[in-house]
Amino acid sequence: QFRKKRLRFGRSRIHEWGLFAMEPIAADEMVIEYVGQNIRQGVPKTPGRGPGRAPGARLPPTPPPTPQPNCYAKVITIEAQKKIVIYSKQPIGVNEEITYDYKFPIEDTKIPCLCRTEGCRGTLN
Repeated sequence: QFRKKRLRFGRSRIHEWGLFAMEPIAADEMVIEYVGQNIRQGVPKTPGRGPGRAPGARLPPTPPPTPQPNCYAKVITIEAQKKIVIYSKQPIGVNEEITYDYKFPIEDTKIPCLCRTEGCRGTLN
């Protein structure tokens, strides 16, 4: 049983749109369920929907170029179905952006990162 987390969409300083916590989230808590296309097993290509959201609802990308993403993706099994769930790695404060490593492949066309954090690689891929 998971209580749905209160999240909001907003303009991201990292890259266009992001997902932000509207309440404190403790470490190792489920943040959101991913329901989208997989590039390869266990790695989401696009974000999904949060607990309690309508089926098929999509979230804008929440790319994580920061050197220390605050969340991670985990494959879990519920009633014999595999699901990708985003969990918090650490406590997340109100208005903090949800970030995790999509593990995008390295490509010739780079997507710029605008976070300006120390150690940032400068691109999302």
